[in-house]
Amino acid sequence: MTISIEKIHHVAYRCKDAKETVEFYNKVLNMDFILAIAEDRVPSTKEPDPYMHVFLDAGQGNILAFFELPNSPEMGRDENTPEWVQHIALQVSDREALFNAKRALETQGIEVVGPTNHEIIQSIYFFDPNGHRLELTTVTASDEMMAKLDAVKWEMLEDWSKTKRAPKQAEWLHQQEFAEV
Repeated sequence: MTISIEKIHHVAYRCKDAKETVEFYNKVLNMDFILAIAEDRVPSTKEPDPYMHVFLDAGQGNILAFFELPNSPEMGRDENTPEWVQHIALQVSDREALFNAKRALETQGIEVVGPTNHEIIQSIYFFDPNGHRLELTTVTASDEMMAKLDAVKWEMLEDWSKTKRAPKQAEWLHQQEFAEV
């Protein structure tokens, strides 16, 4: 029997304040608030632990969810993982939409890093009120670039597994011919 995943139903993160979180994502990122579930017991374990679970529409059937957990210790982050690693990436249609988003965020007083050229995507970065790093990104890769990456992915993974260094197969990505794409 084979497992066949259809899509991600939702991805859930913790938040400090459910109302503040919903308002941020609704106002700043124009994401619709689609569902709230509040319980005094955890359904799977029956433990008494009140929570508010909120769901936001991230477009095209994608759902971003948050839990507020008032009886748990204050929310933190994994101090052993660099701040830039754990993030939520949301795609916009094109570079113009990305630059417009940057201006809109900055107009609202939100500090934005970027745009950053990752050769196959361009991105901007900022934080939500909970300290979650957010990325808005647009795909800039050509079909040829993606085909080259696809052709070397397993070899790159194997080389990385052995050396823990960027493998030689990745060098072409940063060559001048692709840097201007």
